[in-house]
Amino acid sequence: MSDLLWDDVKRFFDPASMGALPDVRVPNASVEDWQAVLDLVAEKGWKHQYAEGTAVLPLPRAEVVLSRPLDAESPILRVWPTADVQAVFHFLDDEEVDFDVDLRELQGQERLDVLCGFLREIGRRLGKSVLMDAEGACGHPILGFDAGTDRVVLLMES
Repeated sequence: MSDLLWDDVKRFFDPASMGALPDVRVPNASVEDWQAVLDLVAEKGWKHQYAEGTAVLPLPRAEVVLSRPLDAESPILRVWPTADVQAVFHFLDDEEVDFDVDLRELQGQERLDVLCGFLREIGRRLGKSVLMDAEGACGHPILGFDAGTDRVVLLMES
């Protein structure tokens, strides 16, 4: 059974009104949480690519990525939970796991289920909520994995 139904949430997946790249975050995180996410990516066998600037590198430990100098190339981790859905992790802060998804890739029930499954995997691993805000609207989550109910739920009124 799906956590969310496409017909109930499709208006929140309109790139024209919500922004194409909503912000997904795990607040109150730590370096250990970041490492748990990196471990999850490896354990699940999700296709991924880690890069610093244009250099593609092996996936490092979280403490190495998060302790890089401020003027160093920006690290990016691209993860594909399925071949046609991508999440892009940014390593901006050790206190918040942050990544983007592309709403243009998340149209329809099947793709929504992929997103919900991905959020659920991360939330369960960390035992924390995973929140999705409209692009640039941090602090106003649309939906998210609720660790208390173990489900992805709609957080805005539809």
